[in-house]
Amino acid sequence: MLDKRKFYIDGKWVEPATQNDLLVLNPATEKPIAVISLGTAVDVDRAVAAAKKAFASYSRTSVEERLALLEKLLAIYKRRYDEMADTITAELGAPRTMSHEQQADVGVGHLQGFIDALKRLKLREKLPNGDTLLREPIGVCGLITPWNWPVNQIALKVVPALATGCTCVLKPSEFTPLNAMLYAEMIEEAGFPAGVFNLVNGDGIHAGAALSKHKDIDMMSFTGSTRAGIAVSKDAADTVKRVTLELGGKSPNIVFADADIEERVTASILECFNNSGQSCDAPTRMLVERSAYDEVVEIARRVGMEARVGDPTKVGSHIGPLVSHIQFERVQALIEAGVAEGATLLAGGPGKPEGFETGYFVQPTIFADVDNSMRIAREEVFGPVLSIIPFDTEEEAIAIANDTNYGLAAYVQTRDRERAERVASRLRAGMVHINGGPHRYGSPFGGYKQSGNGREGGMFGLEDFLEVKTVHLPDAA
Repeated sequence: MLDKRKFYIDGKWVEPATQNDLLVLNPATEKPIAVISLGTAVDVDRAVAAAKKAFASYSRTSVEERLALLEKLLAIYKRRYDEMADTITAELGAPRTMSHEQQADVGVGHLQGFIDALKRLKLREKLPNGDTLLREPIGVCGLITPWNWPVNQIALKVVPALATGCTCVLKPSEFTPLNAMLYAEMIEEAGFPAGVFNLVNGDGIHAGAALSKHKDIDMMSFTGSTRAGIAVSKDAADTVKRVTLELGGKSPNIVFADADIEERVTASILECFNNSGQSCDAPTRMLVERSAYDEVVEIARRVGMEARVGDPTKVGSHIGPLVSHIQFERVQALIEAGVAEGATLLAGGPGKPEGFETGYFVQPTIFADVDNSMRIAREEVFGPVLSIIPFDTEEEAIAIANDTNYGLAAYVQTRDRERAERVASRLRAGMVHINGGPHRYGSPFGGYKQSGNGREGGMFGLEDFLEVKTVHLPDAA
């Protein structure tokens, strides 16, 4: 078992102020693979002080200096790529193929996207009225990242902070801290100055709240549940710091009868099940035009029955476990609610898959005949669970799609390009995927309503970490 109790503060791996051990479990075996320490407000104070001190000089570095450091980080990440992928498999339970092809890949793609954006960023420009506009680093940033796509969110927060001249304190999820500590090793090896990047492990109630409330933190960037995002916002309010949030989702997937039904429905279900359903932008509500409904239900039944869970250390397209016992119980409760509320169970259901009594494995589950008022249609399940809802008209589909507190992503399946774009324009979501169009590195990621505020990735991600200053010059003589 790995001993990972130390924090990375001011360029050194240091002991926590108070020993407070927590075991990191492998979700497939339920056995401990590492021990970390949960940080306190004292540890956060030390890290913030180091970041504040480093900001004085690091904020004055040139774009060229920061680009050189980011290029070194990219090279190191690529060299240690397999190590990162295997770490995520061990602590998250993402199957080996998925970890290597998706989970670890985001660390390369987002970093390159930010490097490309930084090269285009204008830090100084002349306005048409003669004033000068400056873009400057906002200051010391508190970064709180989740467990479901751990390196994805670390890259989307740490990299733009470092790229823009900010300094930061990262608190990763206590369920998946090992990839963050590996990333800290890479940052150290790349040669970023002491104090520019700091890492303190801990839970949200103590370490997370200490960051959000800290008077010397200028900005909080948080990804996680809407409930926790509200808490971060309230904690940050007293010091009027900037807060950016990437929160939950209940993404609608509108399937029109003229779509390539077999291909698009199959792909949509597999996307819903990807990462064991633990993705905030997963297409978890499939809205199906009535004339194609029976065909879609039969395809969904077949695909659901064919879906398999398996050992995450093995290569393949199978589904891994959920991250923790807590998450397992939440998903089970919502599956049971779907049954109780009268939805038609096409595949899966409550309980663990046969042969997987150990580990936090869930049966890939599909419900048909779902009403949008049901819990499984309104609450973010965060497991491999799909709800299928019928509709009769385009107007009704849009109304159902928008009838949610969330607004992260939406999906549209149709061969009619004009209709696809017309519907996309009316969906209250930050991202709309048409016929399987993927999210690409460098494009903004984020949502409407209770899915958060701010955007991550590329140029928009850099701008979140920048202040705008206007310099008013006297009129020319």
